Amino acid sequence: MKFDDDVKKRLKRIEGQVRGVLKMMEEGESCKDVVSQLVAVRSAVDKTVAYVVASNLEKTLLEEKAGSKANKAVKDAVDLLIKSK
Repeated sequence: MKFDDDVKKRLKRIEGQVRGVLKMMEEGESCKDVVSQLVAVRSAVDKTVAYVVASNLEKTLLEEKAGSKANKAVKDAVDLLIKSK
């Protein structure tokens, strides 16, 4: 699968967030602030997973149109989303 620039931008943003959390830890920021930022990172990762799965599902459904392969694609997408939680 080819990933578009939006996914790469999202991951670079997440990478920056993680670096920020590490800096907060090194500077001795409060646990509450660090956890708050980690929750934001997790949310960004979850949204990126959903975006990747949805984009792939859309592409697959457009290619397959209908039938058992399309049904399998939907089931596989749902399984991926469940595993990501």
